[in-house]
Amino acid sequence: MACPFAKHISSEQFQRQPSIAEAHNWNLDEDLSEIPGDALTLTHLNAAIQLLTAPSIDNVHEALMSLIGKYSNRWPGLSKLKSERSELSIYPHYDYLADIQDNLTQIDESAVSEILVHLGEELIQTACVGVIERAFKCLGSDLQEFLGSLDGVYDVLKLQEEDISDTGFVCAGEGELIFTSERPVLAWLLLGCLRALARLLFGCEPEIELEPLPGDTPRYRYLLRVDEPAGRALERRGPADAVSGDARDLKVSNQFFCDAFPWHFIMDEQLRLVQMGSAFSRLFKGHVGAAAGGPAGLLCASTVFRFKRPRGLQLHFREIVRRTNTPFMISLRAPPGRPDFFAKGLEIKGQMVFCPESNALLFVGSPFLDGLEGLTCNGLFISDIPLHDATREVILVGEQARAQDGLRRRMDKLKSSIEEANAAVIKERKKNVSLLQLIFPAEIAERLWLGAQIDAKTYPEVTMLFSDIVGFTSICSRATPFMVINMLENLYKHFDELCGFFDVYKVETIGDAYCVASGLHRASIYDAHKVAWMALRMIETCTLYNTHDGQHIKMRIGIHTGTVLAGVVGRKMPRYCLFGHNVTIANKFESGSEACKINISPTTREWLVKHPDYGFQLNARDASHMPKEFTDSKGLTCYFLEGYKHPTLSNDRPLQEHIEEAMRQTLQDTAETITLEVAQ
Repeated sequence: MACPFAKHISSEQFQRQPSIAEAHNWNLDEDLSEIPGDALTLTHLNAAIQLLTAPSIDNVHEALMSLIGKYSNRWPGLSKLKSERSELSIYPHYDYLADIQDNLTQIDESAVSEILVHLGEELIQTACVGVIERAFKCLGSDLQEFLGSLDGVYDVLKLQEEDISDTGFVCAGEGELIFTSERPVLAWLLLGCLRALARLLFGCEPEIELEPLPGDTPRYRYLLRVDEPAGRALERRGPADAVSGDARDLKVSNQFFCDAFPWHFIMDEQLRLVQMGSAFSRLFKGHVGAAAGGPAGLLCASTVFRFKRPRGLQLHFREIVRRTNTPFMISLRAPPGRPDFFAKGLEIKGQMVFCPESNALLFVGSPFLDGLEGLTCNGLFISDIPLHDATREVILVGEQARAQDGLRRRMDKLKSSIEEANAAVIKERKKNVSLLQLIFPAEIAERLWLGAQIDAKTYPEVTMLFSDIVGFTSICSRATPFMVINMLENLYKHFDELCGFFDVYKVETIGDAYCVASGLHRASIYDAHKVAWMALRMIETCTLYNTHDGQHIKMRIGIHTGTVLAGVVGRKMPRYCLFGHNVTIANKFESGSEACKINISPTTREWLVKHPDYGFQLNARDASHMPKEFTDSKGLTCYFLEGYKHPTLSNDRPLQEHIEEAMRQTLQDTAETITLEVAQ
């Protein structure tokens, strides 16, 4: 029977979906932030069982200290084992238990096993508290159920962690537990742990015998005998006549049982299939009886099934009986003569049950699938899963989760594309804003970017600097245009760096005229100082550059402080321009200056001398050099700024160092002023 939902797909192209166990790895350390702090989780159950199979150094150390306190009188040598926990932390892979065993051998070789048993008891008494104790209690209502659950739960935890070690438990029968471990010290430790757990959880004192089993892998058998009252045994087992021991007294027919449990089979002592559920019968039609529950002939279980778990299981009847407390995982093989068997590899997970009344083994399970595709590709239908089987919900919930995952992936992809586009937009915006900030003050550039209207604004006490090159017309007449442009490019590049250092705004350059202002983009009591220092550095810089004929560039500078009107003019190639009478006056002070001189107005001088901590060297000029346009100039004159000396430096230090020290002081004074204003 071919897959009815995949006829258009060839067998070579189709690959069966992996099972849940193969496709997902459960993380026992997952985020438990949404789970209440006192809730019991799989992580706690795993930690409880690891206390028996691989106790941590902290737990062993605490148990050892408790053991020394209780039994140091009986074995005085135990006191030699005392140590600080901090001493053990420097060895991350330290085998503490093996070291304890070696030291005990030197103290009293004959009592090593007895001491280790007591150490196991102390391990439970010190570490089995709180949620760990609750985790152990959930394994069973009595000691036998506890041992059986210990077998099955540890096997499942190993599967989830993909643990391929041989460590494990096998509950082989009533009061019989087999423990496999490469470390013999754990065998004696486990004996004490079992004794303490029986006392703590079930209030009983079992007699436990430990004997090693022959074989290549170290195995140890624990035989537990508990003398319980007859009344309690009857309460646990129920009335003797409640359940018949005769298989013929079963109240349901074979056909009904096979329909109710479609994924079951029964094996006899030779592991021959004597009965199959309806789902198995349909898959192996022609190789078993004609009807479900009919005679199965001599078909052997190993012919059509491969036993994947428990690992290392020997296919013998008695060996399987000993593992009935362990979850079983089987996969289907192709029946003889059916190489195109479409359900090959289908996994069935379930439980083996020993039926003593018929000396047979009953397997009851469910397909191990993670979605509808895994169901249909094996020629199965949802109707093949009984209503009572949670596999139905697993398949449907898996499909819903897969759809949600697909939606989440699409949303994540869309989110990533939006974030990439947004990052590109932000990158371009930064380029545009950076370009605007090169042309306009930062506040004006931001408002222009946002599309806001820029209204003209009056700024009081703006200090303006105008400069030009002496004899520039003559230079242009004797030099080529490329020489002139190259000269101005080198000079103005240096001036632009000075603008950034002194935090002044470059208004514009027209030919040889270089204009800056301070007090526009941000106001400060040191605006005039910054412009004055920049003027001194500009004169000094001119000595570093020559004209085309090898002469030093000579520049004259004028500085004036006053109220101006500023605003953005034009829509195409807009400019941030300064207007007002004081702009004209500043230009006049530049015209009235001399080569390599800085001519400053009386208003600028008032700002420079207002703070005595800054030593500007000013020489008064004749009143006749005052511009005629300067109103109220009676009794006033202009000044040449000759230099600057900072009081904290010696006079022989270069001008650049004096100015840099002054800039540091202004920054400090400005910060202190802001701090005082905030405090007020």
